[in-house]
Amino acid sequence: MENFSLNQVASQVRRDIVRMVAAVNSGHPGGSLGCADFLTYLYFEGMQHNHKSFSMDGVGEDLFFLSNGHISPVWYSVLARSGYFPIEDLGTFRKLGSKLQGHPSTDKKLPGIRMASGSLGQGLSVGVGAAQVKKLNSDKSIVYTLHGDGELQEGQIWEAAMYAAANKVDNIIATIDYNGRQIDGDVEQVLSLGDLKGKWQAFGWEVLEMNGNNFESIRSTMQQAREMCGKSKPIVVIMRTEMGQGVDYMMGSHKWHGVAPNAEQLQLALDQLEETLGDY
Repeated sequence: MENFSLNQVASQVRRDIVRMVAAVNSGHPGGSLGCADFLTYLYFEGMQHNHKSFSMDGVGEDLFFLSNGHISPVWYSVLARSGYFPIEDLGTFRKLGSKLQGHPSTDKKLPGIRMASGSLGQGLSVGVGAAQVKKLNSDKSIVYTLHGDGELQEGQIWEAAMYAAANKVDNIIATIDYNGRQIDGDVEQVLSLGDLKGKWQAFGWEVLEMNGNNFESIRSTMQQAREMCGKSKPIVVIMRTEMGQGVDYMMGSHKWHGVAPNAEQLQLALDQLEETLGDY
């Protein structure tokens, strides 16, 4: 977006998130706020994509699949702010008949959405399949996926990881939002992931790590990941974020995974987030 920095865009995205979930007293602000920087980078700098003529097949452009679909508020905001649909549509989030359902869906044909997500564990399988199609069609663009750390407790993730490595699907970059928290508590207490880097390496993936709330770290790591594509191994990025990033009272706890702020809490959040692009 011309004349606006990534930090300014991310601040507005965070304002959108808290306003969207507060308006309907429903949604998942914590992880959405934590991933705002990453998705802002992808859609405003990192990916090669065309918001003006969206198509389901995405031939000749990079694709993104959100596997942890409960953080739909951040994705909807970034899609709207990057031109996929009118910004005013954010005001319909989770309302009856809206295209912006609580979890992304394809049935209402919202531009930018290529898979329904919400039932965790499925996004890597879809991403790997899309990446294989691109390879078969000699399409040099990249497939990106995003997953929650708690989502890695789903077995389907590891089936897809094993398949991708065995078939040398080297045009996919999967990113893990490793904030250490899930709906029932800290990931380490619910079901520890152990040596996550070692696990992915053992499954045959190239592994990078980055700070997902720092644009310099995001940019350098994702550029490196892109350069590693085409070398016979899939790539995964372990991204450290803070749940609730940008809103002090939401940070450091799993309690804001799926709880909307009330009117007073919303104002406290907005006071911490600069309005840069204009509220919807």
